[in-house]
Amino acid sequence: MTIQFSTKIFPQAEMAHPKQLQSCFAALLAQATDCLVLAYTKADLDVLVSSKGKAGFLGELNQLLAGSVFRAQALGDLDEIAASLCILRAEASWPTASIKAKRVLLVSLGDMKAPGARGLPAYSKVVRAAVKQLGGNSIVSALWFVPSFALGHRSDLIGEEVRLTMQYAGDQAYRFGVRHPALKFKAKDKADTFAKLVFAGNNTCAKELKAAVAEGSAMVEGMNLAKDLGNLPANICTPPYLGKTAQGLAKKVGLKVEVLGRKQIEALKMGSFLSVAQGSDMPPQFIVMRHQGGKAGDAPIVLVGKGITFDTGGISLKPGEAMDEMKYDMCGAASVMGTMYAIAQMHLKKNVIGVIPTCENMPSGQATRPGDIVTSMSGQTIEILNTDAEGRLILCDALTYVERFKPKAVIDVATLTGACIIALGHVHSGVFSDDEGLVDALSKAGHASLDTVWRLPLDAAYQEQLKSNFADIANIGGRPAGSVTAACFLARFTEKYKWAHLDIAGTAWKSGAAKGATGRPVPLLFNFLLEQK
Repeated sequence: MTIQFSTKIFPQAEMAHPKQLQSCFAALLAQATDCLVLAYTKADLDVLVSSKGKAGFLGELNQLLAGSVFRAQALGDLDEIAASLCILRAEASWPTASIKAKRVLLVSLGDMKAPGARGLPAYSKVVRAAVKQLGGNSIVSALWFVPSFALGHRSDLIGEEVRLTMQYAGDQAYRFGVRHPALKFKAKDKADTFAKLVFAGNNTCAKELKAAVAEGSAMVEGMNLAKDLGNLPANICTPPYLGKTAQGLAKKVGLKVEVLGRKQIEALKMGSFLSVAQGSDMPPQFIVMRHQGGKAGDAPIVLVGKGITFDTGGISLKPGEAMDEMKYDMCGAASVMGTMYAIAQMHLKKNVIGVIPTCENMPSGQATRPGDIVTSMSGQTIEILNTDAEGRLILCDALTYVERFKPKAVIDVATLTGACIIALGHVHSGVFSDDEGLVDALSKAGHASLDTVWRLPLDAAYQEQLKSNFADIANIGGRPAGSVTAACFLARFTEKYKWAHLDIAGTAWKSGAAKGATGRPVPLLFNFLLEQK
């Protein structure tokens, strides 16, 4: 399901929080909604108890709700611990003539004096709990009172908080196949009823709130696209399917899209890319997506996404266990496409180009063998010691291709190495770059979206592991520092511009009972692009 987001701006007189609380709450409760969502702090709860329900933030609400809040506290339903929830349902004692809200969800922010209570990580715990509650109670629409959540946080973080709330709400509402009935594979798949989230605020935060909701809506749509593409089976999400999807976005949101086929790729002398594609009957595609939102002469930021739509490992065949998850080896491509879709929807005033080399990595009589030597677009020769280290082979030609754009910066995104999962698990994506400014900007964007990265080394000493007796470079450097040597391989093709590499092997999808694409790092890339000057 695609969740709808909007704003409701009340006059300043009605929203003069924390003063004139009764008129504030009266205006909120008068809205027709399945659930009004309010946050409170430990201090608010202390005042409620000491005043016996007659004063403070919760006390004013309690009086409007005919004592429901104080009764909930007396029963132990209101807790001071952060992320505690208490849902109040309409009672006969509520004045129905003035109250249209069917429920009130009270969400605890906890003790705001506690260490770490005021940051986005703490906020994320609270908002996840609240959004989960909204998704599990036959609630269709909710009204989210933004100032109450901002009480315990800096007011200048309202935009980030709102986008983060929308990000988690989008995750909660997402169901694979619901947006595309023709691709719905399960006969019976219960969808969440939760479909609409309205953010309420006053005139003082109206501009920031509206901007955040517009940005968050675009970002969630981009994440949904990335999830859909990642979750599709490889017999449907093929390289030509990705090409057609990009062309569909061109018509929908005005991106300029070019899709190159095998002959054009051959003409570009992308021998490294083609060496991976040659084992499959499925034709490779090279997709270029342009968003021209800035001035004509402004250097673009280029995003490059690895698009291996299925990775068997080639002749260096992977183990059979969990090989179905190798449909996710195109999540770098999916995240780039999702990001391009998001920025085009909100008409971002910057020039951004998305480049996606895409093919399958299959074993066959035509497949590349370990020990083969190929010539990349850059002219560098590569000894392929392991055909399962194929992502770097398609990316290196793409990274050479993007030189023609004279980019401001290039970021490649790839499910590149299992070694990155060993190093960082499923929490952070790995980031590699020699450009301090680029690393800092990506790190800040990751913190703002909680789609975080962790810097790993790119020292020249690791290049020693990539030496070959027969070619300019080998495509693997052995087991030690596998994710580092993979990045070092790519670095050889990026010397003419600022560059960063994101290894998302541990963050692009989940396994087990929660199996599915996460949509990462669309939030990271989206926030990064928003902040670029």
